[in-house]
Amino acid sequence: MLKWRAALLAGLLLLFAGAAQAVEPSEMLKDPALEARARAIGQALRCVVCQNQSIDDSSAEVARDMRRAVRERLTAGDSDRQVFDFMVARYGDYVLLRPPFKTGTLLLWLGTPLLLLVALAAILLRALRRRALAPTPPLSEEERERLRALLGR
Repeated sequence: MLKWRAALLAGLLLLFAGAAQAVEPSEMLKDPALEARARAIGQALRCVVCQNQSIDDSSAEVARDMRRAVRERLTAGDSDRQVFDFMVARYGDYVLLRPPFKTGTLLLWLGTPLLLLVALAAILLRALRRRALAPTPPLSEEERERLRALLGR
């Protein structure tokens, strides 16, 4: 019974471990409104090292530097748009977890649907080839009689 409880507790701890934020208390701003803005911006910016992790969720050194830059810009009076523009100017559209739809990011937006279409086309072609390579054998006399009986002829 004790082992079962320990396993359950360990599982619960592992389940909630992913929800931990990487923002350290020393990074937080004193003004709650500015901190809320910094958190919202941090959730929309990608860590350039961790790839599909926001800078708020990443514990990488570069993410810490990015969080610091966001908070410095907000403290200096920049709007959210100005902070995003600054980060894009510094790191490119890749830094946005939701990059804009334009020619430079076309592959990001259309890559998955195109890959899915290519895969479906390959599966369809293979099925058609298999059907063409294995023609159905002609019906036996017994099968023809049964078919005539089913069709009522």
